[in-house]
Amino acid sequence: MNRFSVIYLLKKQYYHIDCATHTEADALLEQMLTQDGYRPIGVYDAKTELFYWEPTRQHQYDKASIEKQGKQGTQMIRIAQTLRQRDEAQEQHANSISQLLHVDD
Repeated sequence: MNRFSVIYLLKKQYYHIDCATHTEADALLEQMLTQDGYRPIGVYDAKTELFYWEPTRQHQYDKASIEKQGKQGTQMIRIAQTLRQRDEAQEQHANSISQLLHVDD
């Protein structure tokens, strides 16, 4: 699985797209800013477990109290980890089904 995840909202639901590099993730985040319906949130780094807010949200985050920053950061990291774990579990499930189907070959 790729190291970075671009987190965004679409129709009030969180989604992510995996990227190999931070540069790729930043480019995708910037592209989402111009697309109707997409609300980019930021980039999650699975290796360091850090979250990087998209610029407008970063500005709002910087103005928040330390307590609120901690709460928001923890919430976004949990969301990113949950999205990645869900995709990983679905991939493993699909691989298991594929292996079962090929046993009969």
